[in-house]
Amino acid sequence: MTAIDIQGIRRLLPHRYPFLLLDHVEHVEAGENVTAIKNITANEPFFQGHFPDYPVFPGVLLVECIAQAAAILASETIGVEASQDTLYLLAGINRARFKRFAVPGDQLRITARIDRRSGKLWRCPGSIRVGESLICEAEVLFTHKVLE
Repeated sequence: MTAIDIQGIRRLLPHRYPFLLLDHVEHVEAGENVTAIKNITANEPFFQGHFPDYPVFPGVLLVECIAQAAAILASETIGVEASQDTLYLLAGINRARFKRFAVPGDQLRITARIDRRSGKLWRCPGSIRVGESLICEAEVLFTHKVLE
């Protein structure tokens, strides 16, 4: 099991501000599972419009947090770092459920595991909790694409 700081995350994912959502990876066990952290702050750019008087972390970005954690897991599993030649592309979202709002001040604990891998297609169920409360769960499907 390995922890990964923000510099390590930047080496593994091609995302950058404002779309790099993960702050820290608590642990990743290649081929098995990952636990990552996202600290929600009031100055996130999307809160200007979602919603200014009651800032709520967008559900679609909750699913993106799961997808980014799963991509970290895939990167560690196959030993690939981010580059101009490699991308992880979302291929599908199954069984997404949102149980409660996430708001500024919350710390998201994102977990994902590999359920199935077929060639370059990965299926990873994941969940997000704040403390003991389940916020979101979804199964993400994505592909590892090597650009030519």
